[in-house]
Amino acid sequence: MPLEHAPARPRILLLEDSPLDAELIAEYLEKISPVPEIRRAASRAAYVKALGERDFDVILSDFSLPDFDGMSALELAAAQVPDVPFIFVSGVLGEEVAIESFRRGATDYVLKQRLIRLPAAVERALAEARERTERRRAEHQKELLVRELSHRVKNTMAMVMSIVRRTARNSGTVESYVENLSGRLRAMADAHALLFESNWTDAELLQVLERTITPHEQGNRFEIVAGPVIHLDPKAALALSLAFNELMTNAIKYGALSNADGRVGIEWSREEIDGEPWLALHWREIDGPAVEPPQEDGFGTTLIQRSIRYELRGETTLDYATTGLICDIRFPLSQGDENIIS
Repeated sequence: MPLEHAPARPRILLLEDSPLDAELIAEYLEKISPVPEIRRAASRAAYVKALGERDFDVILSDFSLPDFDGMSALELAAAQVPDVPFIFVSGVLGEEVAIESFRRGATDYVLKQRLIRLPAAVERALAEARERTERRRAEHQKELLVRELSHRVKNTMAMVMSIVRRTARNSGTVESYVENLSGRLRAMADAHALLFESNWTDAELLQVLERTITPHEQGNRFEIVAGPVIHLDPKAALALSLAFNELMTNAIKYGALSNADGRVGIEWSREEIDGEPWLALHWREIDGPAVEPPQEDGFGTTLIQRSIRYELRGETTLDYATTGLICDIRFPLSQGDENIIS
């Protein structure tokens, strides 16, 4: 077995005043694989010092010592290292004492006359301790996920409520309200579905874009010049999904995709600004009807600009060129936001 894959040697704290008994116990422990590291404490002071360092996986303790006793050792261990298995290894341990030791938290006991049981008792205690540790780690991870889910659900619901209100305010008819609202909610759902597929870690920019254009792809209406692979964190994926939906909806209703000849060109690149990587995305409509700047910004334009500015600390530029709308989106790809460039 390669060294880097070899299991770690168990670390054992042995509270034993007799050198001969300690040597005999060590011989039996050599039957464990890998052979454990043994640190012996022969007095209360040495034992207390070892407890403070917490550099062990299991405690083996004699029951009777000149200046100490096993029950006191157990109480100290229960107070300082409650998760570490504690096994009595004693020459005499009556039934009542054994029961009392279990009640106080001992894991097991092995008589010195039957040390053949010791390796199995230690291995079992270590396995149970690992299982408890893994269970606690899983429960902690579950708690973190539940809190994160609650946080994201609240944020999502707040965004949905805002979109519902603003869409209603800017829709002239019930039909346009239903159409606009459905498109925006569908964009959010698509982004969430894409993130769910990656366990809510990240989503590729190209995948987010393809989710938006695929339902509207007819012929060669989209010219995509893919730049570097960009992995977006959930916040960036959701913001861009909403922006793409607004741009797509506008192109279908008023822009390049409202006639038979129009096309949309999309490309992106990575820029360096003040030592920080930025994404520069370029949306350009070609051969559509002539466009003019609107007299006032609609909710779609506001949604794009605010999503990029406030969610991603970026900027959006809209150019209503006579040849077609041009939209430039730029925002920082900071490692803190978990946006990854490859």
